[in-house]
Amino acid sequence: MGIQQLIIQLSAPDPEKRSQAAEQLSHLGPDARQAALALVLAAGDEAEEVREWAVAALEEMGPPRPEAVPDLAALLTAKTQDVGYWAATLLGRLKAEAAPAVPALGSALTGPLDLSVRQRVAWALGEIGACAQPALDSLKKAAADADPRLSRLAQEAMTKIGG
Repeated sequence: MGIQQLIIQLSAPDPEKRSQAAEQLSHLGPDARQAALALVLAAGDEAEEVREWAVAALEEMGPPRPEAVPDLAALLTAKTQDVGYWAATLLGRLKAEAAPAVPALGSALTGPLDLSVRQRVAWALGEIGACAQPALDSLKKAAADADPRLSRLAQEAMTKIGG
């Protein structure tokens, strides 16, 4: 089955079909890049097996295609924390190519999102590097957060950005 068919199958009504598609994508490694958005959404699936296979695929995939940046940025504030977490992760993996997502990442960092998503956003901004300078104010606020991990990740990101 081709990647496009697997992407379609990730939206099937039957959780077994969704799970099979995610499992097949997990075996493709970097070749699954084309399915990045569908896999991020599947990481928030109602069925646990689908979520597990989607995460396995995302872990092996590496960076997504750069044209996915706007859609990934839009998923940062998804209702399901795993979706936001994986959107931030993939943006971070793109490094400077994710620069167009910096405004969305900066907003997400100081927004009402789950702490694990905010931590991952801080990490992603650091991975983007100097191109993430517009988010320095958000990172400074996060560096003063009561959560020690978020504070540390924000400080590390500011160092990488040069701020």
